Amino acid sequence: MKYVKDYFAPAILVVIFLVIWEIVARIIGMAFILPSPTQVVVKLWDLKEILFLAHLPATLSVIVTGLLLSIVLGVGLAVWMNVSKTAEKAFYPILISSQTIPIIALAPIFVLWFGYTLWSKVAVTLLITFFPITVNTFDGLRSSSKEIRELLMTMGASKREIFFKLQVPSALPHFYSGLKVAVTLSVIGAAIGEWLGAQAGLGYFSRRMMTQFDGAGVFAPIVLLSLVGIILFLLVILLEKITLKWRKTQ
Repeated sequence: MKYVKDYFAPAILVVIFLVIWEIVARIIGMAFILPSPTQVVVKLWDLKEILFLAHLPATLSVIVTGLLLSIVLGVGLAVWMNVSKTAEKAFYPILISSQTIPIIALAPIFVLWFGYTLWSKVAVTLLITFFPITVNTFDGLRSSSKEIRELLMTMGASKREIFFKLQVPSALPHFYSGLKVAVTLSVIGAAIGEWLGAQAGLGYFSRRMMTQFDGAGVFAPIVLLSLVGIILFLLVILLEKITLKWRKTQ
């Protein structure tokens, strides 16, 4: 019953939005510009085989590969900056300045470097998801209690024990916060990469439908992309609840 109450208001707002969208689309009567939600659903059903069997797996491979690389490289860099002031001074400013570069401007460059392969899209996804994971993990490692750290040191704890028993538990909530942002951005990164240069994928298919002035065909893969982002976000929340059960007992 609690979950019904929590999601009742958002569900009502979504329904109201879809009803207004349906009415406006029917009044305008220009499906190639603004298709109605029912037209998008019908198109999604008509294209279910090509979207689910060909283009969705291509997009998921980009998202999963980019996220895994971001987690490995981001967490690794955060740990390195935490243990080394030199690494922090060298990489942190570069990390911040990398977010001032328009991703959409770099995507064509990645296509020149890697061609229409998986890695041109992964490079865009990696660049857009690397920042939140690295910064949040680094802040989490630095957020551990100094008093507890000093207590552990007086009790003879080694640096390794302090890292795994104090800093890692302190950093996990921050890591998951960064990962929640990253999973949603990974969908955007994959779509941008496929939009600008790909031979398969939901972003590529949406762009192809745009050249055919098929409004419902443009929206159908976008709906799938949104669902992928929502599912990934919920999976991260589930993983967070499983691995951070100790937070509920505090």
